[in-house]
Amino acid sequence: MKKTTLLHNPTAGDNEFSKKELVKLITKEGFECAYASVKEEGWDNFDNETDFLIIAGGDGTVRRAAKALMRRKRLDKQFPLALLPHGTANNIATALQIEGHPKDIAPHWHHYRLQPFDLGRVHGVSDDLFFLEAFGYGIFPRLMKVMGKIENDIGETAEEKLKAARAVLLEIVQTYEARPCTIVADGVEHSGNYIMVEIMNIRSIGPNLVLAGKADPGDGMLDVVMVSEESRNKFESFLVSRINHEDKEFSFSTIRARNVKVFWDGKDVHADDERLKIEKPVEVEIEILPDMLQFMVTER
Repeated sequence: MKKTTLLHNPTAGDNEFSKKELVKLITKEGFECAYASVKEEGWDNFDNETDFLIIAGGDGTVRRAAKALMRRKRLDKQFPLALLPHGTANNIATALQIEGHPKDIAPHWHHYRLQPFDLGRVHGVSDDLFFLEAFGYGIFPRLMKVMGKIENDIGETAEEKLKAARAVLLEIVQTYEARPCTIVADGVEHSGNYIMVEIMNIRSIGPNLVLAGKADPGDGMLDVVMVSEESRNKFESFLVSRINHEDKEFSFSTIRARNVKVFWDGKDVHADDERLKIEKPVEVEIEILPDMLQFMVTER
């Protein structure tokens, strides 16, 4: 019998999955299941004999688990990661094509392949800063700031929260001051005035917005997506189409690179769902760390 450890965020998303329900579902599939709530002290002291970790939560929970794994010694083994997505956006699960109810996902853990997942490491802001989804400047960290102030007034369900976030982002885009930015991607310089620069590891960020349609989290590359002052109206149209659930195709200026240097003349900056506080604009360097995590996905 394979041993698993369930890392659960009981407050993620719509809070629809309890500890009891999840453990019952996992043991029913024939797995031994230890439980840890990521909201409690010591949750990351899981047994090294664990065959694989199960992460039940949203993107923030996945990042917390990744941080814990990065702190542990990478000596004996690399823990395979299984996802039971039930956050608000679930951008990481979407990138891995993992979706559905836990009872439909768990049976695939008997027959799976391991999907390598890169991490981005950021130098120049703080020690040991890394990201799974994206590191960026401009409108998305500003969105995080605004949403933090109104989170109690935007609805209860994940759908309501996503709709509210897209509407707020549209308002931000209409008034956000474009800032000068210089990007050096694998030695090639790009500069201009932008409302957004995102260095992405996966296809989508924020409220399920696909900005880098060809991004692959396991290909050893970063996708640098830039929205200039001249592209502001285009980005507004993109947001309106997503608010109205339309499937219009949009693409934005994108560079693929392994190493990226960025100097943004402003203070709105984030790594994944964390808004970073910086006292003054700084130059940062981002490198790709290949194959740092491995996720269990359906065999194709």
